[in-house]
Amino acid sequence: MNKAELIAKIAEDAGVTKTQANAAIDSFTTAVQKTLKAGGKLTLVGFGTFSVSKRAARTGRNPQTGATIKIKAKKVAKFKAGKELSSKI
Repeated sequence: MNKAELIAKIAEDAGVTKTQANAAIDSFTTAVQKTLKAGGKLTLVGFGTFSVSKRAARTGRNPQTGATIKIKAKKVAKFKAGKELSSKI
């Protein structure tokens, strides 16, 4: 399912226009981004938790040349499915 299909499904289920459904999805994603950027986490009970994880710096290999490269440390977004979501999959 892509964003357009999700918008159509939400609009149909909630009885709103596609424009309103798109605005709701955009608002949700913006809120998640701002929360994670601030270092917080977002928990939706029954669905899951969005959080930030830190990856340490490490060495890797260039698959084409085999040369060793340094990979910088960075923060990554992480999602852990909740119990209800996991049980329904």
